[in-house]
Amino acid sequence: MRISHAFAFAAAIWSGSLLAQDAGAPAGASQNKAPVPVAKPVMTRPLPDYPGKEAQMAIIEYPPGAVAHLHHHDAHVFVYVLEGSLVMGVKGSPVVNLSPGQSWYEGPHDIHTIGRNASATEPARFVAFFLKDAGKPAVLPGE
Repeated sequence: MRISHAFAFAAAIWSGSLLAQDAGAPAGASQNKAPVPVAKPVMTRPLPDYPGKEAQMAIIEYPPGAVAHLHHHDAHVFVYVLEGSLVMGVKGSPVVNLSPGQSWYEGPHDIHTIGRNASATEPARFVAFFLKDAGKPAVLPGE
């Protein structure tokens, strides 16, 4: 199993640890913000039949009340919900409510505008499977 540096970087972005504060938020306001999702890398594998491409898998955990920062993926992303309820949306498409056993797709040109745990008391978890350019981050901040 190989966990790439790009995936570790992407996990940090997804969890919000490398993103700047929200625009207009005063310094020190971060302690009052909603929790952020946490990405736990599972594996990264090159795809020899598709030169320059790789697959990555991660478990994404949304603590109760967690909200994802605006981001996008320069990848095809397939999501499968394991537990809890999530509210997801990409720019220009309807918002969806997802529960265990349901799946969702994000394309490489989609902007992920809404990503949050639907519950303030229960966690949510899903598997994310990325098909992407080798060595590039799975998650990029903003548009």
